[in-house]
Formats: sequence, structure tokens, C-alpha cells
Amino acid sequence: MTTNENNTASATTDTPTLVLGGTGKTGRRVAERLTALGRSVRIGSRTAAVPFDWTDRATWQPALDGIDSVYISYQPDIAAPGGAEEVGAFAELAAAAGVRHLVLLSGRGEPEAQDAEARVRAAGTFWTVVRASFFAQNFDEGEFLGPVLSGEVALPVGAVGEPFIDVDDIADVAVAALTEDGHAGQVYEVTGPRLLTFADAIAEIARASGRDITFVQVPLEAYTAVLTEYGVPAEVIDLLAFLFGEVLDGRNAHVSDGVQRALGRAPRDFSDYANEAAARGIWKV
Repeated sequence: MTTNENNTASATTDTPTLVLGGTGKTGRRVAERLTALGRSVRIGSRTAAVPFDWTDRATWQPALDGIDSVYISYQPDIAAPGGAEEVGAFAELAAAAGVRHLVLLSGRGEPEAQDAEARVRAAGTFWTVVRASFFAQNFDEGEFLGPVLSGEVALPVGAVGEPFIDVDDIADVAVAALTEDGHAGQVYEVTGPRLLTFADAIAEIARASGRDITFVQVPLEAYTAVLTEYGVPAEVIDLLAFLFGEVLDGRNAHVSDGVQRALGRAPRDFSDYANEAAARGIWKV
């Protein structure tokens, strides 16, 4: 079903949606929005009532039983080694189980992610791809919160522009694809409305929080050495080295119109994200 047919939503109102990564940054928001719309949701996580674990394929079929649509967020990252193969195998199993529509969270400028996209398209279901840029929420819900709180963010990236995307926009696009007609067969490349360097982003956070926070560019080798010293798993270090050493090379230094095409509105600006996060007190020390 690799078409732009517009009849996907009407068949999904009374049957559950499986939200993989349903406790993560995007999945949690997708699940909350679907629930607010009165949709039945099954959370796909290791601790869910029906457990789902990407590393244990025996958990996949039970999680898919009775499911009509799936939001796919792969852990630890779709660009990780083996990620495309795992996503492809899951998509094939989902199609065989009668799932009608798969919505894949993909990565921008990552060949491995595009491999996963191709495998989802080939599975035989309706599909939608949400191809995302770097999450704004990594600064308050993710890997960079600790450095922000310390007052110094040291990363191996220079003056490369990145159109940071608000994960609330990602969730809105995913939910539209899961619940509305007209999104099947679409690739939505979602970005924020403007480019910022990481130094720009930290400056925005410093302004919003009223704190003195600095950004320091460090060599990639020094960065990974510090991660190793702090006991970060090797696979996580390899993934971060890939993202900072290859993906953040300027290939994504442009904005895209995915949010506008999917939702008919502009994406949220990074300054709005920073102001809201600061108002919640997340960056207070």
C-alpha cells in the first residue's frame, strides 16, 4: 500500500494504536494526544502491561495482537547499527499481523535511517515517515540537561546551523498521520523555522533562564574520551560520535516544510521552547 490513498483514518477509530517508545520524548506525547482524542492506545515499552522490547523479538507479536496502526520510534536510535534491519523485520511482522498503517520516526540526513524508511515502505502497509532534525528537548529532557545545569556545554560541533525541531511538533504531525486522512505515502521532513548553531541554542537558553551558560567546542576524540571516563556504554558513544562526526557536517543546514504540509501551520521556534522550559524551572540550580 505505497499510495497516497485517503481512507486510512476512518478504519482506525475503534482499534488500538501501538505507540513504540511510548514513555520517551516523542512517544509519550503521541500517546497523550491520542488518548485525549479518545483513541485506544497500547504503550510499547519493556514495562508495559504487554511488554515490548526491540532486543527480544518474542515480545513483538503479542504487542501487535489486535493493533490497527503503529507509531514506530526505534531505540536507541534508528541510525544505530542494525536499526534498519530491526525496523524492517518489525514492519514485515506488523503487515502480516494485519496492521494497516505504520508511522515511522526517522532521522534527517542519515543514510541508515533512509534504509529503515525503505524497508517500512516495502512492508505492504500504508505508511507515513516523519523525518526529524535534532530535538530541542535534548536540552531539558535528554543528554544535554546535565551540562546545561553545570553552566558549560562542551560538544564536538562548530558553527554548523541546525533547525532544531520541537518534539511537540513531531507528536502533532505523527498524531495527524495516525488519525486523519491524506497522510499515507507522505514523507514529512520536520524542522524548526530557522537555523541555529549549538552556541546560538545555548545563548537562547541562557537568556531565557537568566543564567550564565557557555558553549565550548571540543575535539571529537576528547569528547568521546570523557564519555568513556564517565562509563557511558560503548554503543552510545559510537552513536554520538556518528551524529557529531558525520551528520552534523552541514548536510542538514536548511529548513524544511514538513510541519507546514502536515499541519497547515508554522513549526514552533526555539525561543518559544526555551522560554517555556525556563518558565517550568527546569534549568534552575
